[in-house]
Amino acid sequence: MNQAGNQARQQAGNQQPHAVVIGGGIGGLTAAIGLHASGWSVTVLERAASLEPVGSGIGLAPNSQRALDVLGLGARVRALAAWEGDGGLRAQSGRWLVRTSAAEAEGTYGGSLVMLHRATLVDLLVSALPQKSLRTGTRARLTDPGAADRRAVVATDDGDIEADLVVGADGINSAVRTALFPAHPRPVYAGFTAWRFVVPAPDQAFTPHETWGRGGVWGTQPLKDGRVYAYATARLPEGGRAPDSEKAELERRFADWHDPIPGLIAAVRPEDVLRNDVRHLTTPLAAYHRGRVALLGDAAHAMAPSLGQGGNQAIEDAVVLAHHVAPGADLAAGLAAYSAARVPRTTDIVRRAARAARVTHLTGAPLVAVRDALISTASRLGPNLIMRSFSSIADWRPPQAPYAAGTTTGAAERSTGATDREPVQR
Repeated sequence: MNQAGNQARQQAGNQQPHAVVIGGGIGGLTAAIGLHASGWSVTVLERAASLEPVGSGIGLAPNSQRALDVLGLGARVRALAAWEGDGGLRAQSGRWLVRTSAAEAEGTYGGSLVMLHRATLVDLLVSALPQKSLRTGTRARLTDPGAADRRAVVATDDGDIEADLVVGADGINSAVRTALFPAHPRPVYAGFTAWRFVVPAPDQAFTPHETWGRGGVWGTQPLKDGRVYAYATARLPEGGRAPDSEKAELERRFADWHDPIPGLIAAVRPEDVLRNDVRHLTTPLAAYHRGRVALLGDAAHAMAPSLGQGGNQAIEDAVVLAHHVAPGADLAAGLAAYSAARVPRTTDIVRRAARAARVTHLTGAPLVAVRDALISTASRLGPNLIMRSFSSIADWRPPQAPYAAGTTTGAAERSTGATDREPVQR
């Protein structure tokens, strides 16, 4: 074996099984933490020279918070995050269609949504990894998925690494997915593009909200550090770019929407606006594993952001995978159990996100008026009618305990910022 392979084997030891995670995003880092906690030696291979997450926020719903609780990280996440209190859904004019509250969320989902910057979450996850397990600036390619009688092989510029388990967490354009299932259709354009940015909070007070307009969506969410995470989507042809700047494009499309949207656009620097076409995997995989390799996150089930579940489902995947592939157990059976647990749930969420995206991006004025009227009417009949539509996603529990979100501990934690769980130690 070459030098890289020897180093990996030395790290793993003679008896401890070795897992290689390809991709240092939220799902890959969470998987590495979970696998390490269950007894695996782990190596995370990230192509980028450094982990510098894009300048955007991420909302963690109660389902992913419970998964992080299993790893001892839930309390730390909630302490770093802004808790979503009163908020809701607005029309383009600013009229409230649905008002929600933290109390309703606690009662319906067993917890509240929390919002934090992606960089904050990534830093926390990296701090929980075993030392020297993260290798950045490392291109990795799966060359052999392995089998019961042989280890998997990952090629790097420094040589090949053999692994008892490989986790493909390399995102929507996953090369690991292509290697495992070369004939499977690739992700397709969802019909809309997205913008994201983070700016200082405006002087005027505002209530967190998502706004559904004609052919587009706007979201305004506060972060704990005094900044605001804003996101927008619009139905546009694939591959387009603004002729001047993406800030100017936001001004053209959203500057006449309700406050605080115009002020947020005015505050952002043009170079800080991120734009990405949205793609999703509309043809589901039959399984998320083959040989000694498992897929998770966008590599397995890329979805539209309409339900805010992309990162949340990656975190769920990671914790469920670690649960089913305990060292010393039957790996093939564990990977099959992982697929059996994750494929039906994530396939359903991908489809629900696609349906939600179609509703939020209606372009015809009559249809938009009907949509808004129906939502407003449903809200007046009972706010929980709207929230209950999301409850089958947010009330998920991991297969292992303990977790604080969804218990009285989770509610108390809002004021104390603590639970009885200790963080994972390196």
